[in-house]
Amino acid sequence: MKLGVFTVLFSDKNLEDMLDHVAAKGIEAVEIGTGGYPGDAHCKVDELLADEQKQMDFMEKITSRGLIVSALSCHSNPLHPQKKIAEEADTLFTKTVKLANKLGIPVVNTFSGCPGDHEDAIHPNWPVAPWPNDFQDILKWQWEEKIIPYWKEKAAFAESHNVKIGLELHGGFSVHTPATLLRLREACGPAIGANLDPSHMWWQGIDPVESIKILGRENAIHHFHAKDTIIDQPNVNRNGLIDMTSYSDMQNRAWYFRTVGFGHDSKEWIDMLSTLRLYGYDYVVSIEHEDGLMSIDEGFTKAVSTLKPIMVKESVGDMWWA
Repeated sequence: MKLGVFTVLFSDKNLEDMLDHVAAKGIEAVEIGTGGYPGDAHCKVDELLADEQKQMDFMEKITSRGLIVSALSCHSNPLHPQKKIAEEADTLFTKTVKLANKLGIPVVNTFSGCPGDHEDAIHPNWPVAPWPNDFQDILKWQWEEKIIPYWKEKAAFAESHNVKIGLELHGGFSVHTPATLLRLREACGPAIGANLDPSHMWWQGIDPVESIKILGRENAIHHFHAKDTIIDQPNVNRNGLIDMTSYSDMQNRAWYFRTVGFGHDSKEWIDMLSTLRLYGYDYVVSIEHEDGLMSIDEGFTKAVSTLKPIMVKESVGDMWWA
């Protein structure tokens, strides 16, 4: 496995300075945003698609520092009921897949998106209760009319470009659990997989190790984020886990994000890394830092110091003891 970082953290730095900074910390891989929610500070898709020399220069800057690109990321909502928003997200995803193909990058990360509840909706509708039955009707319509048709087409497109799609299992989007990811994968094919982020498992009450087993059995983990979460039980008792309290109001939230090691200890991260390896994932663990209690650089540095000693680097070879 390689230790990586989602470079949106360092959008204030230019590409070269960012690469120097993360390489100096011992990072081996970078996940780079191409637009959407992550922004495009380090990767201008249109410029690179139009110029092969710029593509070569871009990759040389990365590889010359001993780094790889684990994924291009364009998190957004391509199923948004407002056509302009959906079309912008769809265009960005399509361009990102094309660029990943040209650069030899195997994964594009994004969100599944979330539709509205009918054709003339204005806002996404994320059903989270099976009753009253209206919610079941909405969910059925979303999956049959929007989610599966869209991603079936995109999975075929990605596969034709030798790219895998890593969908981040994130609240507010239609694919947010192992079950919903596997439902989409079954309908659309193996190009669809997870960009698995344990922080979003914890707050949904899902054991990340078990989520790795569920998805790993189906070879459905295409990328892995490293971000932590803390559960504030007294606030859970008041708000529940589906908590609409602002992220900035951390004292009153049921849960909030922490840097790696500050929500769960090293043993839990060791268990996750071991289970990833057990189920055949031998790729990148990409640090994502959204900790409201410490600066970007401090949170990033602490995540590196937690993960670096426990990364498993070498293959077993023969079992000499058996």
